[in-house]
Amino acid sequence: MEDREIKEFKEKYRDIMLKYLEHQDEEILYSCERLTREAMENRVAPEEVVNLHRSILEEYDADLPEYVSSSFDVLLEMMVGYGLAHMEHLSLRTEQIALRREIAQAEDMQKTMMKSDIPMVKGLEVGAVSVPMRQMSGDFYSFTNEGENKISVTLADVIGKGIPAAFSMSMLKYAADSYGGDTKTPSEMLQNLNAVAETNIADNMFITMFYGLYDTAHHLFEFASAGHEVGLYFSAKTRQFTDLYARGLPLGIDRDATYRAFEKEVELDDMIFIMSDGVTETRTVDGFIEREDLIAVFEERIDLPPQRLVKEVYDHLCKVQDYELRDDFTLICLKRV
Repeated sequence: MEDREIKEFKEKYRDIMLKYLEHQDEEILYSCERLTREAMENRVAPEEVVNLHRSILEEYDADLPEYVSSSFDVLLEMMVGYGLAHMEHLSLRTEQIALRREIAQAEDMQKTMMKSDIPMVKGLEVGAVSVPMRQMSGDFYSFTNEGENKISVTLADVIGKGIPAAFSMSMLKYAADSYGGDTKTPSEMLQNLNAVAETNIADNMFITMFYGLYDTAHHLFEFASAGHEVGLYFSAKTRQFTDLYARGLPLGIDRDATYRAFEKEVELDDMIFIMSDGVTETRTVDGFIEREDLIAVFEERIDLPPQRLVKEVYDHLCKVQDYELRDDFTLICLKRV
């Protein structure tokens, strides 16, 4: 026996069709939209509607031409295929909604894990902006107090996309936090994290990282790089930019890799810029932004406070890309004050 809902649906459809055949009033057709929802809720297959339509038509006109009746065979076959495709679509849509919900939860978890407050340090002013290209970021930055008068700054970028890259980065940040707090040199920190990355991330993925230690008592900046983007140093005295250059293999390639540390004395009002490739590989209508053009963007805003400076640089570089990021974007500015 038919379910009550299915039986009611068929009676409503019959009523609509017979009334329309008699009067051809468009007002009658408006009720089809509501009835369509009922059909979907009760999982009435499209081929069932075709058979119902056919039976009502044959009942309405006993002399229905044979070619009209036969034409329903074609429509019926079409609707069988359409119904199967529609059911598959609904199934995929349900899975997609569930996946989006899970990704949103993972995004919230990552934001909590990756959160790093801007430090308030005497003699040092800090600005930072980090915007993911997708829901989850493959960049991370952090600031950590490393003993008396020292603060570390870390910026890393995983070479890879999507959720696996984001979770690899979260794993590395957890490892970095575990190693932090006891004033490891930049060389030691990168070597420790390289061992973690080489053991725990996929072979087709590796991570670039910049790690620096700022001594607020002596205003000395020690830093090392694991294949990361070259930073910039601004001298307030000369009003010139120079590269903050360091070399080293990305993390996760060679377990025995070593990392050389460099030092830079920081004068009053000098600035340090550390960035991911989402900054240096900004794409303009002419291709990737040139180094001198990027420096010009910094120069135009160099007298702004660090946080406002990095935000305006981001806004400008986002605009020249038609507000469509091609990669995760992270920019950090340290200024001696």
